[in-house]
Amino acid sequence: MDPDLLLSSLNTAIVCVDDTLRITYTNTAGEVLFGVSARQCRGQPLTRIVPSLESHQPHLQWAQTEGTIYTLHELHLGTGTGSSSRVDVTLTPFTDPDTRRCLALEFTVRDQQLRIARDIEMRSQYLANRDMFRGLAHEIKNPLGGLRGAAQLLERESDNSDLHQFTNVIIREADRLQKLVDGMLGPRGEQECRWISLHEPIEHVCTLISTNLPESIVLRRDYDPSIPDILADREQLIQVVFNLATNAIEVLENTGEITIRTRTQRRFTIGGVQHRLVARIDIIDNGPGIPADLLPRIFHPLVTARADGTGMGLPIAQYLIQEHGGRIECDSRSGRTVFSVFFPLDTDL
Repeated sequence: MDPDLLLSSLNTAIVCVDDTLRITYTNTAGEVLFGVSARQCRGQPLTRIVPSLESHQPHLQWAQTEGTIYTLHELHLGTGTGSSSRVDVTLTPFTDPDTRRCLALEFTVRDQQLRIARDIEMRSQYLANRDMFRGLAHEIKNPLGGLRGAAQLLERESDNSDLHQFTNVIIREADRLQKLVDGMLGPRGEQECRWISLHEPIEHVCTLISTNLPESIVLRRDYDPSIPDILADREQLIQVVFNLATNAIEVLENTGEITIRTRTQRRFTIGGVQHRLVARIDIIDNGPGIPADLLPRIFHPLVTARADGTGMGLPIAQYLIQEHGGRIECDSRSGRTVFSVFFPLDTDL
């Protein structure tokens, strides 16, 4: 097998440098990780492409001259997507055809491993909670229906207008609880997938939310028209984008900016499966951000920072996207929150 073809197929970023620590080779995963093409990397000093290695040059030179494999742990570096990742870097010395002592650097993204484990845990937790909620909902629905029926019967039998006020409260609150229980149960029925444009359900959501959007909130669109059609359940995709967009509107409290952006991303791993190409939908707001203690738990059922929230919108959205083989991630700080929906483009459901 062609060594270049083999290295290019790896999910791990590989960079080779010569005896002067200038880059001689970068595989495809390295291009994605650093956001620079192999052609642009070639001949450049390693620390220019990976500035985080500047302080580790003595380790690089030591591994090179001593011919010893060495690993740098928990290194923080910027990535081609504009975010920061934690990586382990394994330094492997080798000799090129001109007998020069060179190095191969293997970058293992630790964040990716953590995401895979978190994906599996989140899906298992949601399914377990859903079963629990279904049992609980059954216990709630029966007495709730009886309570509502009794209130309706009492209203019909009485001509007392004051009494009608109280029966109306009972009926209204019973309906609210019924809606809450239905929401806790999550989506029902089988997926109805067909080939659609990614932007059609997004535009449908934009039309829905624009009708009641305060004038002081600006909704922006930033689409990549080159994204191919996707095989998806249109109604479920609408629900996902709608949940995320309405969350953004609510945190802005009547003033701010929301951007819905679409892009493609190469070589992205979801749940342990590497995809050659994924579509990415970003819902971005400039609100106050999600509290740091809440951020790791926002996709857990019943977790919410709002007094009137049910804490089910995000878990349901995550579940629906996982059913499509994708994932939702969140990055948040004061003044900028991004919910990113990753949708595989190289698989059939």
